[in-house]
Amino acid sequence: MDKVLSEIKYDEKGLVPAIVQDVVSKDILMLAYMNQEALRKTIETKKTWFYSRSRKQLWNKGETSGNYQLVKRISYDCDKDALLILVEPLGNACHTGEKSCFFSILYKDSNEDESTEIISLLMERLKNRKKNPLEGSYTSYLFEKGLDKILKKISEEAGEVIISAKNENKFEMIYELSDLLYHSLVLMVEKEIDIVDIKSEMIKRYKK
Repeated sequence: MDKVLSEIKYDEKGLVPAIVQDVVSKDILMLAYMNQEALRKTIETKKTWFYSRSRKQLWNKGETSGNYQLVKRISYDCDKDALLILVEPLGNACHTGEKSCFFSILYKDSNEDESTEIISLLMERLKNRKKNPLEGSYTSYLFEKGLDKILKKISEEAGEVIISAKNENKFEMIYELSDLLYHSLVLMVEKEIDIVDIKSEMIKRYKK
C-alpha cells in the first residue's frame, strides 16, 4: 500500500482532490481533499477521511453527524492526481441536509432529457405528498386511506396489466404498467423503502 500511496501526485500543499460517488445510484456526492494520511486512514478504516483546508486538520466524514461513507472502491486517474471514491452513504453528504453537495444548477440544456430522472423525481414528490398532504391530491388520498387501500390498488393494477398483455395492445400495456409502477412507488414510500434499496437488490441479482 505504501508504494501506491507514494505514487499519488499530491499538490504543493500535499493534497489531492477526491470525488465521492454513490456506488449504487452513481450520484456525485461531494468533492473534498485528502493528504497521504487521510488516504491511508480511509483505506484502513473503510470510511472516508479528508483534510480540511480551513481547519488544517483531518476529519472523518460522519463522525459528528452519523452520515458515514462506507468505502467500496478507490481509483485514481491516469495522471495520478485525482481520486474517485465509490461509497455506500449512510446519510446525506452535504452539511445543508441535501443528499449531494451538487444540488445547485448553474446551467442546464433546455433539450436535456429528464426521462432517466423521472422515477427519482416522482419518488421525491410522493414523499412530499405523504409528509405534506395536498387537498384534492390522489396521492395524498392514498396515504390517508392507508396500506390496505394502496395494496388493493396494486392488486387491481396488476390485473389490468395482465389483461392488456393478453389483448396484445402495446400502448394500453404501457399505460397500465405505468399505473402499476406508480402505485408500487406509493407503497414503497408508505413502507419507507427507497429507490436505492431496490437498485442495491437488483445489483446483487445482476452480479449472480
